[in-house]
Amino acid sequence: MELRQLRYLVAIADEGNLGRAAETLYVSQPALSYALKKLESELRVRLFDRHAGGVSPTPAGRDVIAEARRAVRQADRVTAAADRHRRAETGVLRVGFEATGAGDLTTRARAEFGRRHPGVRVEPKRFDWGGEAAALREGRVDVAFVWLPADLTGLESEIVHTEPRVVGLPTGHRLAGRGELSILDVKDEPLMWTERAPRAWVDWWAVNPRPDGSSPNWGPTNDNIEEMLEQVAEGVAICFAPSSMARYYTRPDLTWLPLTDVEPLRVALAWDADGPLTASFRAIVRDLSGRARGCPGPP
Repeated sequence: MELRQLRYLVAIADEGNLGRAAETLYVSQPALSYALKKLESELRVRLFDRHAGGVSPTPAGRDVIAEARRAVRQADRVTAAADRHRRAETGVLRVGFEATGAGDLTTRARAEFGRRHPGVRVEPKRFDWGGEAAALREGRVDVAFVWLPADLTGLESEIVHTEPRVVGLPTGHRLAGRGELSILDVKDEPLMWTERAPRAWVDWWAVNPRPDGSSPNWGPTNDNIEEMLEQVAEGVAICFAPSSMARYYTRPDLTWLPLTDVEPLRVALAWDADGPLTASFRAIVRDLSGRARGCPGPP
């Protein structure tokens, strides 16, 4: 059994169709079908039931696929561990974030790290809608500012930043002239959301359910910040966002108002495994975050 076969197995399970899985793997469908049959023969168990729409895991297949996912993740962690040491030697730190990250703390931490480590290149990596944690697990970044709630299972993390939430409205909206809004002020407004994030993450941002027990009026979906803001500016929906977005994403056709009665966004600094560069960055973030709260850390 080879790791390549396990990756094939996971892709087939994810897609539910050999043709689509072959496209994602950049292999031909006959080659993928042959690899699946070979693996089933080797394991002496049928992993998928074939039907007109594609394939579905058998009971045995579900168990084998779950183990295959764990094996693939572990293999990726092995590669990531070696990659961390290679980058430390070449002087690269990859910092993940979403949209505005942790506000000014993100920029100040990168700047201070650059001052202390002038020979190290900091590579900022932006992700959309909760993708930071997955990027850490997959070894695509070394450390990340993660918007909570997020599944941080298997990762190390600490809360480093909080900020209130705001409502984004088109400038001509009937509520745009208000000084602030409550969640019930906008409960009937179509709300932007995304299918690319875990449902718990979406519900937290949407404040679902609302204090009166009602559900949001779900509006259009989007794949990233830019798509969300463009649709808000067009007047088709409103959005909820951290207050830093009101500063970082200013445009004349948008109005941002404080959302007064919902819990603030919490941002965690998360990492998968320690290394000298990651440890130094964490210490800098902890120090800057403590100073912002009036609790200065060690120099």
